[in-house]
Amino acid sequence: MSLTPRQALASPDSSLPPAPPAEPKPTPASSLDIFTGDPNFMTSLARGLIVIQAFTQQSPQMTISQLSVKTGLSRAAVRRCLYTLTKLGFAGAEDGSRYSLRPRMLTLSHTYTTSNTLSAAAQPILERMSAALRESFSVATLDGEDIVYIARTQVNRVMAVDLHIGSRLPAYCTSMGRVLLAYLPTEQLEQYLAKAALTPHTTRTITSVEKLRLALRNVRRNGYALVDQEYEVGLRSLAVPVYASSGRVVATLNLSGNAPRISVLEMQSRFLNHLRNAANELSVFLN
Repeated sequence: MSLTPRQALASPDSSLPPAPPAEPKPTPASSLDIFTGDPNFMTSLARGLIVIQAFTQQSPQMTISQLSVKTGLSRAAVRRCLYTLTKLGFAGAEDGSRYSLRPRMLTLSHTYTTSNTLSAAAQPILERMSAALRESFSVATLDGEDIVYIARTQVNRVMAVDLHIGSRLPAYCTSMGRVLLAYLPTEQLEQYLAKAALTPHTTRTITSVEKLRLALRNVRRNGYALVDQEYEVGLRSLAVPVYASSGRVVATLNLSGNAPRISVLEMQSRFLNHLRNAANELSVFLN
């Protein structure tokens, strides 16, 4: 029996219900939804902070439309935030349409670094180590799924990205991140592993939750983390924990170097004790 053209075009799957629409991609603005109904939460301030954090080294200047897309905020909300930031001297637009942050924004980071005991204590320790060892050192803390640099010295450029105080990197594929994750309470670590996107940055990046668990167990057993070219090809780093008087790990201190120049063995044998001594010295300031 021959099929009519209409029957021939029909598909056995044509009777299936349409696929559900794709989940909308989360935006910074959508992260505020959990505070809906909280009478003490200042939404306007939160929106302003979202706009500030949208500016990056890759996107130092943006229009209102671009900021609206990047943040998920309405154009009207972005416009009001920029108007306020401009009036206060924290942002501006040279050509009237492309906005950027202004130097006054540095006063916010300066206030943090001078009022934060850990950051203020770490910087001279790192500077002394860099002067003696001619290497780059950093201190970072954990913020969500990222590490945030709170102190840093740079002798030689070791990464393609320009790192500075306030820079953020993913925790799972960096030595400092591995240290901070390894010493998290079990419940917090499980929450992190449940939602973390383990994106490969190089062919060496650990992207399996089980392999990451193993790596974190090794960090706790050894008391340090060595990550070899998982975030960036050619970058090798070694990190140790910084303890508070309670015994809780509150920060991490690391050395970053070029893999062709510093071998794994040299990094461990030559620098590990220096890192541990500096971490112990830093812990004294917290006690």
